[in-house]
Amino acid sequence: MTVTSLELAKAAATAADDKKATDIVLLDLRDATDVCDYFLICTVQNNPQLDAVTEEVKNRLAAECGEKPVSTEGRGGSSWVLMDYGALVVHVFKPEARDYYRLERLWGDAPRVELGLEGEAAR
Repeated sequence: MTVTSLELAKAAATAADDKKATDIVLLDLRDATDVCDYFLICTVQNNPQLDAVTEEVKNRLAAECGEKPVSTEGRGGSSWVLMDYGALVVHVFKPEARDYYRLERLWGDAPRVELGLEGEAAR
């Protein structure tokens, strides 16, 4: 099965949303860098939720898209997990780490992709 990088990113966003991640942002980096096409950034409140979101993204992208991360960094009590899928990099932050790294500001010129997530809208 072949999926586009945008379909992969939207599946990851939906998975994060299903585990109640908040402030979910998808940045389109295709015109800004050749490192990846998209950054998905979201916030979780604690380590159990960090693990739950990370696992849900990993499982959903494997099941629905046939994709596994090239690498995963920051597990085990970290305040930030990075999952590298090549065309997509998923960042799962606890609030203090997201405030510190401010990736949206760093990539401020990158367009945001509208996700229309159901859970995010209800929170």
